[in-house]
Amino acid sequence: MSFTRTISLAVIFLLLVFLHYTLRPVLAWRASIDFLVIALLLVAVRTRPGAAALAGFALGLLSDSLTPEAFGAGALAMTIVGFGASWLKAAFFADNIALNGVFIFAGKWAFDTIFLLAEHRLQGTDLLVQLLLWSPLAAAATAAAGLVVLLTVRPVLGAPRA
Repeated sequence: MSFTRTISLAVIFLLLVFLHYTLRPVLAWRASIDFLVIALLLVAVRTRPGAAALAGFALGLLSDSLTPEAFGAGALAMTIVGFGASWLKAAFFADNIALNGVFIFAGKWAFDTIFLLAEHRLQGTDLLVQLLLWSPLAAAATAAAGLVVLLTVRPVLGAPRA
């Protein structure tokens, strides 16, 4: 990746992190858009698995710093999602818009599943409702927002590396 594309990716990444902590609380939806997952997936498809895992770990620590009762769950989930997304990008992250949406949806749902299981806050029916109702809705909202982001930044960043 060229220097200008790297800088552009860094700016877009920071903008998505900024949106996560400014726009998301204003919307206050039960199934909210997760701009951190979009930022992670945007980086993961353009880097190697180790770098994507490191970016996921850093994002997870950033999000965990605001939720000390579940400290480490976000870092674990983001690390696994970042590594997995980078590793699977050749198979799934093609130039097809529908596949991009499915990829973002799966990444967000995987993050929620790992996070909820690692934090041990919900159990029983509450956990099932969160995993089978609210997490897929949040993943769908995140996928829709992620597609808007991808379509917006595609001219700047180009196609992800194979």
